[in-house]
Amino acid sequence: MTLYIRREASKLWKRFCSEITTEIGLLAENWKYLLAGLLCQYIHGLAARGVHYIHLPGPTLQDSGFFVLPELGQDKGYISETVFTCVFLSFFLWTFHPFIVKSKKIYTVLIWCRVLAFLVACQFLRVITFYSTQLPGPNYHCREGSELARLPRPHNVLEVLLLNFPRGVIYGCGDLIFSSHMIFTLVFVRTYQKYGSKRFIKLLGWVVAILQSLLIIASRKHYTVDVVVAWYTVNLVVFFLDKKLPELPDRTTVLLPVISKDRSKEENHKLLNGNGVDPADRRLRAQVNGKDSNGGHTDNGTNSA
Repeated sequence: MTLYIRREASKLWKRFCSEITTEIGLLAENWKYLLAGLLCQYIHGLAARGVHYIHLPGPTLQDSGFFVLPELGQDKGYISETVFTCVFLSFFLWTFHPFIVKSKKIYTVLIWCRVLAFLVACQFLRVITFYSTQLPGPNYHCREGSELARLPRPHNVLEVLLLNFPRGVIYGCGDLIFSSHMIFTLVFVRTYQKYGSKRFIKLLGWVVAILQSLLIIASRKHYTVDVVVAWYTVNLVVFFLDKKLPELPDRTTVLLPVISKDRSKEENHKLLNGNGVDPADRRLRAQVNGKDSNGGHTDNGTNSA
């Protein structure tokens, strides 16, 4: 039993080291895209912080979802946040599963480049939307009489740039149409739908996305329109952007090991593209090395008979 554990641990460590080496190489090639995506996440947070300064609290607007779904109450608002946190952490851990589980589908760096591209495109549309028209927030801390409904004028630029994290993110107001939580949830679910392997988890992901939508409305964190717009906007953005982005490479061809030191770069390129080496070239190389195509030795000297 101990020998089996040691052997499996050794295999796991070798796989982990191999994956680290591969991902570092991909990170060296794609770090600019990742950095740009993370920078856009900060800019999106800065935009949401800015709209809070101009938010005007007022009576909650008439909403069909509020009539249908019972109000959870201020003390149960954590439920929707808990579901969202589970979705976020589950997807984040899944993107790193090739380090432990033998996978033929994804590279962690490349999948996050793709996900960040989807998020940035959706968040760009979101910023334009909630700055176009400011609605009175339905959340409890955004209603009339709440001290958090509108932020006081900042004392310095640093106060704005730091976003008052994490309190400023949790207690934001004015950034309504459309829901940021649903952007992340739908992007994660659609990404796993394409690159995941477990059918049950794919189905569960869509069920959780629907549940998340209902909980957001029941918690009065967004109007129903914020959730509805998120559903068709995110799905359309991901659908069209996915066709424009280059497809993730197949792990079985990109990581093809180089067996022969004499193999030329042109042959390696052919192998990486799934094309074989020309049989005539293979026979010529075999004759030069003193072997024929059947593995026998050829006579390099002249026949005097």
